[in-house]
Amino acid sequence: MKPSCVLLVDDEAALTNLLAQYLRRTGYEVDTCEDSAQALNLITTHPGRYAALVTDLALPGVSGEELVDRVRAQTPAMKAIITSGYAYNPRQPGVEFLQKPFFPKALGELLEKMLGA
Repeated sequence: MKPSCVLLVDDEAALTNLLAQYLRRTGYEVDTCEDSAQALNLITTHPGRYAALVTDLALPGVSGEELVDRVRAQTPAMKAIITSGYAYNPRQPGVEFLQKPFFPKALGELLEKMLGA
């Protein structure tokens, strides 16, 4: 059984829907949103709900990197994956990077590795 729920944040709705659909088929519960403000609201409203945050690096308003920083200030153990078409090196432990474009299966495998599923 897969652990808990994943929060997926990306302003590309088609990509978000594709990834959410794949993760749900593989057993994850998934919530989605299009920007950092929505994501922070969900995390604050539902503390302890999310096992992992998957976010695009380039989001409107607050960047994915800043979103991860803010989320981990509230929930230090939160696992996070930052995705981008640009090269990126995560600054903190427990944060992985997935280069776009990627297959949904690659995201699922990285989540399983991070969450110990």
